[in-house]
Amino acid sequence: MDRLPGIRPRQSIWRRLDVAARWAFPACTTVLLLLVAAAPLGLPGQAELQAAVAVGSVFFWSLFRPASMLPLVVFVIGLLADLLGYAPPGVGVLSLLAVHGLALRWRRLLTRQGFLVVWVAFIGVGAGAAALQWALTSVLTLRLLPPGPGLFEAVIAAGLYPALAVLLTRAHQSIAAPEQA
Repeated sequence: MDRLPGIRPRQSIWRRLDVAARWAFPACTTVLLLLVAAAPLGLPGQAELQAAVAVGSVFFWSLFRPASMLPLVVFVIGLLADLLGYAPPGVGVLSLLAVHGLALRWRRLLTRQGFLVVWVAFIGVGAGAAALQWALTSVLTLRLLPPGPGLFEAVIAAGLYPALAVLLTRAHQSIAAPEQA
């Protein structure tokens, strides 16, 4: 018998709902952040801010809560980002799936490092995602777009990630931790 001795809580419906809510928390926070960034706030560069929020959130949750950030969830988040940002369908999906894949690939290395190393890795991933979005949008619109918005998105993502990481880390340590259920 490989069961550890001890008292285990009964699996009531409330406990199952609690575990399900904690499991869904990363996707729900990402969607909520996307909706807030898409609200008509009148900010200059709001489309780039929205993409930066999506990339940062997917990167963070793919590193620190990969079981909750499945590829299907990332696909739906990317589709929502495309619809909210008026991007050609598939641009956000593909870029967020690439971010998710890179975060999973480097997960073992990055989760053992300090914040500065994770941030530098994110800067590279965020710049790559912005370049991929720029290239895909240029191809899908059949014209060469100016690279300025893509560069601006990469800079916004790099600058926004520390604040986003602090917010998501606090949420990860409290609300989203299923082992505390």
